[in-house]
Amino acid sequence: MPKTFSISGQHYLFDVQTFAQVVLAAGGEGYHYALYDRTTQGVIDDVVDRTSDLGVICQTKLTAPLLNEELVREGLEFHELARSAPRIALPKSHPMVNLPSIKLEEMEGYPYVYFYQGDDAPDHFYEEAFGAVPRAKAIACTDRASLSELIVALNGYTVTSGILVGVTDGTLLTTVPMDTDLELMLGYVTRTGSSLSELEQKFVDKLAANLGKYAARL
Repeated sequence: MPKTFSISGQHYLFDVQTFAQVVLAAGGEGYHYALYDRTTQGVIDDVVDRTSDLGVICQTKLTAPLLNEELVREGLEFHELARSAPRIALPKSHPMVNLPSIKLEEMEGYPYVYFYQGDDAPDHFYEEAFGAVPRAKAIACTDRASLSELIVALNGYTVTSGILVGVTDGTLLTTVPMDTDLELMLGYVTRTGSSLSELEQKFVDKLAANLGKYAARL
């Protein structure tokens, strides 16, 4: 019988790389695997209805209380794997790129590009730290590649974990530390009380190792 394994995550590259590493290591003559980029609600729904075995999401101290309440209501729980500091992602040619750190208000004149969560999504579902802060210039998108291309084309920015792995984002964008003490909590979501399968455990272990390695570079 072919192996099955599925992950839903917000729009991060670290879970894509981790998924690929686990698939390559597992090998096998046949398998049915799936990796889904979702909104925060989409990640929750996929784990609840068992479309996916695990969900990968990010929290902050501002979003965690309400987001965890939502997870509990849905019979889910969040497992923290690593913490990182939010950073501003912007084109390598951007005039702010050589600053030692950037305050959010210093980016006020530049277009802010972010991942669309839905018209009725609550503030704590935003993937980006400070996602609920009003911006005069804001552009929503649903695709990771589109976000990178828009930032470059419009000389814009987004707020990210700073953990950029992969050819596309690593080539087009760079990151500058944010002047903030807010931390990002990166981890995964499971159904409450569920045990991990062998492949799920391998994914979690590899994700923890990757997050630790990349976060240490920041």
